[in-house]
Amino acid sequence: MAAEEVKLLKTWSSRFGLRVVWALKLKGIQYDAIDEDLSNKSALLLQYNPVYKKVPVLVHNGKPISESLVILEYIDETWKQNPILPEDPLEKARERFWAKFNDEKLLPSIWGAFTKEGKEREEAIAAAVENLKFVEEELKGKKFFGGEKIGLADLAFGWLAYLICVFDEVTGFKIVDERYPLLLAWMQEFSQLPIAKDNCPPHDKLVIKYQALYEKLHPAK
Repeated sequence: MAAEEVKLLKTWSSRFGLRVVWALKLKGIQYDAIDEDLSNKSALLLQYNPVYKKVPVLVHNGKPISESLVILEYIDETWKQNPILPEDPLEKARERFWAKFNDEKLLPSIWGAFTKEGKEREEAIAAAVENLKFVEEELKGKKFFGGEKIGLADLAFGWLAYLICVFDEVTGFKIVDERYPLLLAWMQEFSQLPIAKDNCPPHDKLVIKYQALYEKLHPAK
């Protein structure tokens, strides 16, 4: 049987690429990582993702799969070890719901608090607070979103475990604070997992990247 060829096109700091890295590591899949420069997209990226022209893209035996949550499900269905989605249809739907909630509600609201100014920032912070309350409620009585083992939702929310402290440092205000003890405990638990601890971008490098972005978005008056 021919060896499987697995490539992952991503960037060094991509929140969406990193969740795919975690899934591949969780499954024990060997892969070649190709870091893209999105200001000068490679012919490979444009070939494999001509529709969105974005990372991440997983290439399995020459066939590309795009969009990180789609990739996570593909990985789970292709390699059965260490499942990231439960068998039970209701539990599976719940994991998908919270992963989508992260991408469509929580992440944009926190990103808005980082990028926007004035009234728009206040609205983004208010939305983030509301969204974080929902997350806190969902974690009641659980170690991870699916229970005792990490799953799809944990991989989707994983960016919180390493990037929130960067945002705090750059902006000077805390978004995830003592109002959310269960989420803080989950962030600590997730950050200590070998797949996360061994594969997160360097904190100092992230601070430099986001500090430069923050100063560009919020120039001194």
